[in-house]
Amino acid sequence: MEESQKHWSPYARKYDPLKAGSIDGTDTVPHDKAVSRAIEAHYEPPRNLKSKPERTLFVGRLGSKITKHDLKECFSRQGDVLSVKLIVDVVTGLPQGYAFVEMKNVEQAHRAVSRLHDVSLNGCRIFVDFECGRTMSGWKPRRLGGGFGGKKESGQLRFGGRDRPFKKPILPVYNQ
Repeated sequence: MEESQKHWSPYARKYDPLKAGSIDGTDTVPHDKAVSRAIEAHYEPPRNLKSKPERTLFVGRLGSKITKHDLKECFSRQGDVLSVKLIVDVVTGLPQGYAFVEMKNVEQAHRAVSRLHDVSLNGCRIFVDFECGRTMSGWKPRRLGGGFGGKKESGQLRFGGRDRPFKKPILPVYNQ
């Protein structure tokens, strides 16, 4: 086995906003302001968390009615859930639409990702993936212009995460 294949992984180990925002991974200059912002941004993941990053899952696209109990019930079918952290706005107390779920071990986390991604929970098709903030060096969250997701057809790979192909803008017609 070649040396490069020994270290191969289906998951990226280092985050590069330019490659994450590129359709084919060959861009050399940022194509929008968000990519530039992500390249210039400094982000330090929280260090005071007790959960283990390798078995912590990011759950997105949550509806406002989904509770910690709903998440725990859904994920407990795939293994033992140690903790659920539903992220809420510090000012309003309303849910932000995402959460972090810690499973008992890495195998259960892998099972949950493969079985629960794009599953309907209380009418919402949820997004489930591994936490990137503490496991991937150079990670930038979406609020800083980073993140993953989107579709090739839209030309904006980091945004959307759903099947939203690019549509031409509707321009007003002026009579001259």
